[in-house]
Amino acid sequence: MKRLIYIFLMIIVARTAMAVRVSNAGVTVGADCPGSYLPMLRGKRVALYSNHTGRLDDGRHTLDLLVDSGIDVRYIFSPEHGFRGTADAGEHVDGGIDPATGIPVLSLYGKGKRAAMTCVDSVDVVVTDIQDVGLRFYTYYCTMIELMNKALEGDREFIVLDRPNPVSAMGVDGPVLDMKYRSGVGMLPVPVLHGMTLGELASMASGEGWLSGGRRSRLTVIPCLGYTRSARYELPVAPSPNLPCIHAVYLYPSTCYFEATPVSLGRGTDSPFEVYGHPSMRPADGFSFTPRSRTGARKPPLLNRTCRGVDLRGVSADTLIAGGVDLTYLIDAYDRMGRPEKFLTSFFELLIGNDRIRRMIAEGRSAAEIKATWTDEAALFDRQRQPYLLYPLK
Repeated sequence: MKRLIYIFLMIIVARTAMAVRVSNAGVTVGADCPGSYLPMLRGKRVALYSNHTGRLDDGRHTLDLLVDSGIDVRYIFSPEHGFRGTADAGEHVDGGIDPATGIPVLSLYGKGKRAAMTCVDSVDVVVTDIQDVGLRFYTYYCTMIELMNKALEGDREFIVLDRPNPVSAMGVDGPVLDMKYRSGVGMLPVPVLHGMTLGELASMASGEGWLSGGRRSRLTVIPCLGYTRSARYELPVAPSPNLPCIHAVYLYPSTCYFEATPVSLGRGTDSPFEVYGHPSMRPADGFSFTPRSRTGARKPPLLNRTCRGVDLRGVSADTLIAGGVDLTYLIDAYDRMGRPEKFLTSFFELLIGNDRIRRMIAEGRSAAEIKATWTDEAALFDRQRQPYLLYPLK
């Protein structure tokens, strides 16, 4: 019988003492509650969807805990950037063997993705433990949804070991995805900032009939303990090569759109998503940067070219959180480059989620005016998601 299982646990966990960021004090991620999910896995064939972010409080990877506990892990599924999290954005990643355990690593972001997905047919349960960043166009949740759909085909169990959303304090903001623009950077009809954890998002996808055939997943969510949606959760490790710090993550809802322009957003520098510029751009205060080849950005846009532009590293976290999805930077770059006719590529619609925003930018509408056009749909989504929220606001 297909069912959606919500597990609300009040568990006293003996936690290994280690240095943690103050803002994370008292938060226990789902993976650090093994007593709630290991019994569900014993005697079953398991596939784990994870990457380098699947760490436990004691420093081990969740995979190591599963193997050390005698769980039969048959496959490791990895997302964009690979299992170790070092591949470039959009780079096709090959599979391999995890050297520590000898378990096959199957890439779900490469040429062998379709073949890798068929391995779900040979397991009993798929476990997800990965750190998302709470944006509709971040690909980790998209891969999770694809796995949920595949698991549905064979009526497989699906377990999400939940982790906090580091931008949940930014609330719900941005236009809801028009599903004619559904893609690998947008799988569900949610706003850019949906304010949900992966567990909550998986629950909503199942409950709202967004999965294949409108069917419900055999879903279990192992929730975080001590987490609130207003918390400013500091990520223990960088979720991907070009989001190296929480400040970059706070800017991500507003600067990712440069991916659909000729403008560099700092890939190939120490500050991706925190700067933007172009060789022909009128600079702000003489600021410039030069993208170089490096791990995670081997061939960044405008490689080895001096880009004049704007430095956002001094913008406070308070300002970024309050701003939510802010198109000010995109419009500023458009103006500084003389409002070229071919400024935005078709990728922009996939990122922003509809075909209205491009026209408003071309018409000279301000960021505030554009934001006002999606306020109602964001508010409607906020009400729609309420039954699936697992964590209090404060």
